[in-house]
Amino acid sequence: MPGYNSEVWEHPAGVRKTAHPSLEVFAMNRFLASSARFRTLSGGLAQLWLARWAGLLPTISAMEPELQRLGDHELRKRSLSLRYRARSGEPLVRLLPEAYALVREAARRTINMRHFDVQVLGGIAMFRRSIVEMQTGEGKTLTATLPMYLHALVGRGCHLATVNDYLARRDAEWMGPIYSALGLSVGVIQTQMSQPLRRKAYACDVTYGTAKEFGFDFLRDRLLLRRIREGQMDLLGGMLGQHAAADEKPVQRDAYFALVDEADSILIDEARTPLIISALPTEKERLAVECYKWSAKMAAEFVEDEDYDYDHDKKTVELTRAGRQKVRQLAKPEAMDTVGMFHIYQYVERAIKVEREFKVDRQYVVVDGEVVIVDEFTGRMSEGRKWRDGIHQAVEAKQGVDVTVETGQAARITVQDFFLRYEQLAGMTGTAAASARELRKIYRCHVVLIPTNRPLVRQALPELVFGTAEAKWAAVVEEVCQLHAQGRPLLIGTRSIDKSEHLSRLLAARGIEHQVLNAHHIEEEAQIVARAGLPGKVTVSTNMAGRGTDIRLGDSVAELGGLHVICTEMHDSARIDRQLMGRCGRQGDPGTHRQYLALDDELLFSGLGPKKSKRLEALGKQCAEAPLQGYGRLFRKAQRKVERRHFRDRRALMYFEKQRKKMQRQMGQDPYLDSPS
Repeated sequence: MPGYNSEVWEHPAGVRKTAHPSLEVFAMNRFLASSARFRTLSGGLAQLWLARWAGLLPTISAMEPELQRLGDHELRKRSLSLRYRARSGEPLVRLLPEAYALVREAARRTINMRHFDVQVLGGIAMFRRSIVEMQTGEGKTLTATLPMYLHALVGRGCHLATVNDYLARRDAEWMGPIYSALGLSVGVIQTQMSQPLRRKAYACDVTYGTAKEFGFDFLRDRLLLRRIREGQMDLLGGMLGQHAAADEKPVQRDAYFALVDEADSILIDEARTPLIISALPTEKERLAVECYKWSAKMAAEFVEDEDYDYDHDKKTVELTRAGRQKVRQLAKPEAMDTVGMFHIYQYVERAIKVEREFKVDRQYVVVDGEVVIVDEFTGRMSEGRKWRDGIHQAVEAKQGVDVTVETGQAARITVQDFFLRYEQLAGMTGTAAASARELRKIYRCHVVLIPTNRPLVRQALPELVFGTAEAKWAAVVEEVCQLHAQGRPLLIGTRSIDKSEHLSRLLAARGIEHQVLNAHHIEEEAQIVARAGLPGKVTVSTNMAGRGTDIRLGDSVAELGGLHVICTEMHDSARIDRQLMGRCGRQGDPGTHRQYLALDDELLFSGLGPKKSKRLEALGKQCAEAPLQGYGRLFRKAQRKVERRHFRDRRALMYFEKQRKKMQRQMGQDPYLDSPS
């Protein structure tokens, strides 16, 4: 057990014989002792940890009657006493039972929510540098207040990183009264916030924000500190009064504790995403704009297997001899006369790749004349992110919007590298077990599955495989019509924006009133998802858009069978499928889900390769409209292949980043600010 201390975790036997026995504790101990399913899911080691941590629950519960008798002022004094002990050097593990009891009582008084014992168990696990897997609707937001409060007592600042500004602001406002009642301050970081306001938010005991904003603030601070150091060393600049302004100070403190919400999305799916602050453009970059625009116009002139070869596994384009000859013969603007043919070949290959692979309303959308990436795992717009290696500029040229030149970088850090800087790290999500090995290897965090407060009654209906996408969509619409007539709410998940809008048109043609939740409706996503459990509601959603918002069942919906979730395709990661299915059956509610598949789905192409996928596609066209039997395993095989490929990419990134930083430090460079060259 990580950090286990038998002296600290041992508690008096008399505590168990409290006059107020907790039924939750009894149920918890019974669950841990007898559940074969839990032993299978979590493994013997995690079960041992949970059993030991569950031994603390009676101690925490026994403090409730005493704390309930205290007034608000006395409760805050009790919290300030704990803070004094923490800052005096007393180990936090000794303070944990009383700290968690205080948070539970403060939550009951301020927001009328009391932590269940399973939530307290999750809080203990997160304090022990774990990433907890809690089912959808089990109250991760409330659970996070436990380790956040305990670590905040030290006074070094705690960060809770979530996936967007809305969730950061919502959670800070929602949980803020708990911290305030205990004498702690709460801040929130938003994208358009000024530097003085950011500094004030980071000075708080607890700070909510997005991983992206935390990372960019770190880079800006790093650049500022370099400028200040260089100014102090510049004698002439000092004589001329060119020192950094007195109010220019870093906004962040040292990285102490970070709790990552939706940890699988941030720590795995976005791990390869570099956060980059660009340098000012030069004449060379302005010339590159002409090359991007010309290449985008010419991309359609090139034919596969004649002008270029395409590697379907590596997704790379390479011009053939005929293709290079065609590039030389095509008319070019005068400005490109100074560009070497080798570089022009690269621009053309990049343009062909973009023409083939990058589709509007799938990988990106165009908003106010700007190309905005749509996150492939969440369906949300990722404002501020750009593809590397000139891909983003090639997409902009393809769409005919202003090309933002790929300038040199002033500072960069990957999401993975950023979170590895924290002394203490924890996370929470609804799907982490499948990635336990990767999270343990890279972040040194164990994955712990937390039991549900109430037994799950969610039902998985048999999957249906069709020969073609048309037959699949027709079957989906038919099932929607049948269940909608019964008054049941439905949530339908799609992989991309264009498919969600295609399904929307099919539903509209059948007269089914519905709402579409995708990157085009990002501001409304929480409200749309919150209403998805009302009687007769039909909601179409891309991937995990709306993740982080509970779907509560409306009146009489439980009697009808609860929320029904339809998955229209398998995603590249099984975790995303599990997240979508997990939207039904929250907190013991009834619910069902069904997976629909077709032999021409994208997953088969990316996982099994072009030859096998084309054979399956041809077979599907020959088959009748009825569902096919025995093909589901092919989709799971393809999914596992894609997952392994992504894992290899992330592992390679970690290795190269480690080697790059090592080399730059040996050269006396700052790995976050300097280019290896």
